[in-house]
Amino acid sequence: MPFVTGSVRVRVPATSANLGPGYDALGLALGLHDELTASVAADGLQVEVAGEGSEHVALDESHLVVACMRRTFALLDGDPAGLALTCDNRIPHSRGLGSSAAAIVAGVLLARALVADGAARLPDGEVLALANEIEGHPDNIAPCLLGGLTVAWIAGGTARAVRRDVDPAVLPVVLVPPFTASTELARGLLPDTVPHADAAVAAGRAALLVAALTGAPQALFDATEDRLHQQYREPAMPDTIELVQRLRADGLPAVVSGAGPTVLVLARGDAEAARALAVAPEDWAAQRLAVEVAGASVTVDPT
Repeated sequence: MPFVTGSVRVRVPATSANLGPGYDALGLALGLHDELTASVAADGLQVEVAGEGSEHVALDESHLVVACMRRTFALLDGDPAGLALTCDNRIPHSRGLGSSAAAIVAGVLLARALVADGAARLPDGEVLALANEIEGHPDNIAPCLLGGLTVAWIAGGTARAVRRDVDPAVLPVVLVPPFTASTELARGLLPDTVPHADAAVAAGRAALLVAALTGAPQALFDATEDRLHQQYREPAMPDTIELVQRLRADGLPAVVSGAGPTVLVLARGDAEAARALAVAPEDWAAQRLAVEVAGASVTVDPT
């Protein structure tokens, strides 16, 4: 298999999934990015990691980006003799901001770009499908790839997504706690069934949320009401749920970001963003972020 010479750079955004009632379907790309560079080497594997997670992630074949690169190379019928990978991580790990989705998307895109005809052999729609197979759900994968607001679903066993622009009045604010949460634990707390009334409210709110984010931000508070997952996850993240409740009591459209424990506020303008930032507990990292419009980007640097 022919590989490109030089290096490939990928920039992947943080994401927030669910957004309240849009469980496992809605996702939003955020202006916080990991940047990764990879190149084919004569032999061996070299992995360097700086920033978030640098003290804890593996530097061998079990590194998530490397594993996703290997899987993509195998799909494209080959594997280079050696790899060099450098990761500059800014997305917090295990905080509900899509760090694993970013790593998966980065690995697939890096490998595809390193193969000379990779883009032709693995089109964008198949990148989404492959990344979802690895992640297990497309709600973070889709906005990481496409940017903006995405609605993702599974049809015939294949992940699909549509993208929409977000109203410029919407200003995301993330409140990131000093503690982590396990996605597996958070999912394990969810019941197998919910009352029909709660499901009906969730369906209506999710539909309203798409409308609110794309042109009717005045409806965001009502649109972010959730009855499907957040209250069930309180035992795993009581401080997160308490903060969401406090923010909502103040009229702010606050939700748990993904599986938590980060809190996301979909502020409607500067005044609400400032109020959200002011409420953050002292040891939490509060940050106003832009909506990432473009999604993941790839640059090939020839020798």
